[in-house]
Amino acid sequence: MMTILAYIVISFAFIQLLVSAVNLIFETYLPAEGKKDGPLVSVLIPARNEEENIGNILDDLLAQEYRNIEVIVFDDQSDDRTPEIVTLYTIREKKISLIDSAGLPEGWLGKNYACHSLAQSAKGEYFLFLDADVRISGNVIGRAVSFSDKKRLDLISSFPWQLIETPGEMITVPVMNYILVSLLPLVLVRSTRFISLSAANGQFMFFRAGAYKELMPHEKVRNNMVEDIHIARMFKKAGKNVSCLLGDNDLSCRMYRGFRDAVNGFSKNVIAFFGNSFLLAVLFFLVTTFGFLAVLASMPLSIFAAYVVACITARIIISVASRQNVFYNLLLIIPLQFSLGLFIYRASINKIFRRFQWKGRNLG
Repeated sequence: MMTILAYIVISFAFIQLLVSAVNLIFETYLPAEGKKDGPLVSVLIPARNEEENIGNILDDLLAQEYRNIEVIVFDDQSDDRTPEIVTLYTIREKKISLIDSAGLPEGWLGKNYACHSLAQSAKGEYFLFLDADVRISGNVIGRAVSFSDKKRLDLISSFPWQLIETPGEMITVPVMNYILVSLLPLVLVRSTRFISLSAANGQFMFFRAGAYKELMPHEKVRNNMVEDIHIARMFKKAGKNVSCLLGDNDLSCRMYRGFRDAVNGFSKNVIAFFGNSFLLAVLFFLVTTFGFLAVLASMPLSIFAAYVVACITARIIISVASRQNVFYNLLLIIPLQFSLGLFIYRASINKIFRRFQWKGRNLG
């Protein structure tokens, strides 16, 4: 029995290595070059208590090389200076406008309602939904337009390069990319029709406006905490072309600020990475954390060494593809695995007791 388990663990390690290599080698980022002019792009930003971030992203957008944009911010009942800051920008920049929330309707989650409301006011041929804490530079919007046209895509979503500053972030934030890059060949999101091969990140979602208006995705997922992944699956099910990418130096985000913030955030969506199966999430944690014991106990030392090399190489590839620090990701493997287990545990507790909260709202 132990030998069989060891073979399963070894096989899974080499599958992770293969998938990671595919994600490093094949088209995983927006093209380097993009249009400087073209159809109107509506940049749509839901914002709740984002006074520390909103000015940065608005400055970034005004500096974009792609000029034909409108920027609409939806203030989701902030109790900080978010609306005042945006208002100052609207006074001097005609392409920026602000929508104030009249309240959250029953049956909606805040971000989904904000995105739906933003889309109702947008006039562009493309809709780019950005979280307020994202940072962009260069010609990200023009690159997205070019990629969408070239590949005839209806939805492009990207996982921004994650900025990691504190020890608490170092042992939590890389977990997301470890799961994504080692399990999902991103090129297959675009090139196959399998709905199970879907992923998206609500921080950066670039829609062809016609496809968005046809499906009205945020309305359909109005009460779903993991709206981004569900929207990607919805689009693929409807026969739309979807692409999921990784961010580069021109697309970044400091998603969480510290250990507790990261645990609260990742516990909302970690199970979605495993098809909403707690069982698969737990098995992934057990195999990647304790699987080495079965290999060590029942396999020759040479095979165990090959297994260890495969695991380490996969971690290196994932770190490079994700533009993360290779040294720290290897040094902190044990606490990173602990964090993965904690995310899954917290997700199960939150589901049982309906304790999901974000920015002062109950999401349960």
